[in-house]
Amino acid sequence: MSVGASNKIFPQGDAEINSAAGGKGRPGGEGCGPFCCSHRGACLSAFLLLLTAMLAALLVVATILGRPPHGPETHSCVTLTNRTGFLCHDRRHCIPAHGVCDGVRTCPHGDVPRSLPSFLLAHCGDSASWIYSDQRCDGVNNCGDCSDELSPVTTCPPCGPGWWRCTPTVFKYCSCIPRVLCRDQVQHCSDWSDEYTCSGP
Repeated sequence: MSVGASNKIFPQGDAEINSAAGGKGRPGGEGCGPFCCSHRGACLSAFLLLLTAMLAALLVVATILGRPPHGPETHSCVTLTNRTGFLCHDRRHCIPAHGVCDGVRTCPHGDVPRSLPSFLLAHCGDSASWIYSDQRCDGVNNCGDCSDELSPVTTCPPCGPGWWRCTPTVFKYCSCIPRVLCRDQVQHCSDWSDEYTCSGP
């Protein structure tokens, strides 16, 4: 056997050894790189495992971040008494501000917010105090200092037809009294106008 012939036998023998070991010989004698798979099934399994891991990571991120919450504007509505209210998720029922989070199930599916949205609140003269937004300008001293009825904190319209404008002597009222209190033989206005001038309801 010549030397040239023996040189041809060794590369062929290396290819047979690689094939017997399950490796895949490549032309030119280059070995398998780190991303080379010996079996097609193993490559497919690794790819599917990587894809599943990526999807799981996306689900975790989506769960942590959650869907963007509805802004208060999407749940703001106007009640039949022309007051700001909370719109239920059925988009039909408008709950008065003071009826939200009061422990009574008012929305058909009980879908009220866990905390009061800012559009349902109104601040008093004392910034630490607040009332429901539908209690502002209702003629009643809800804040205790009449800041929910009088400027500069609140600009309310003049007394409506069911009210008599005067300076009340009763803590409950600020600048008007209900006309049903007129001529009831009890002083409700500092000038007695509820007994002598007001005509009643």
